[in-house]
Amino acid sequence: MLRSPFRRPRRVLVLGGARSGKSSYAEQMLHREPSVEYVACGLVPSGDDAEWAERVALHRARRPPSWTTTETTDLVTVLGRTGPPVLVDCLTTWLAQVMDGCGVWAEEAGADERLAVEVDRAVEAWRTTRRRVVGVSNEVGSGVVPATPSGRRFRDELGVLNARVAAASDRVWLVTAGLPQRLR
Repeated sequence: MLRSPFRRPRRVLVLGGARSGKSSYAEQMLHREPSVEYVACGLVPSGDDAEWAERVALHRARRPPSWTTTETTDLVTVLGRTGPPVLVDCLTTWLAQVMDGCGVWAEEAGADERLAVEVDRAVEAWRTTRRRVVGVSNEVGSGVVPATPSGRRFRDELGVLNARVAAASDRVWLVTAGLPQRLR
């Protein structure tokens, strides 16, 4: 039996700037799947931030009812188990949460080492997953240089994470102004 040369990629990374259409594009990649595990890595909305709650509500409204939502930063567990395809939205909010959890912002002793371990574990889980996975992340290397040391640190950490996940991906897309371009 001949195998099709047009196999679906197992690991796909979709990059783009803020409000570029990257999440919508990633969702379209999986729209024919009967079931998808949507992994929301951002903060759970609260009454304190109406703008964030609105963003989350818009994302939720776009998802088909057959998709399940998992709100977690534990990508190692999600990618390590069997199940339907996974949409990780997004690595940017995942990294922000992990940096906070590791004590980077509070400058705790050992924070950099804990962060390196968490990033290594997530990249390895991405590389070795048996599930089909589409991940979304902000492309930050072409933007304005942040004015604060913490902003520059976050931008740099995200740039490195994106490069490592891209290297472990079968396909990489960049969405600019709603227009996807295949990078790999």
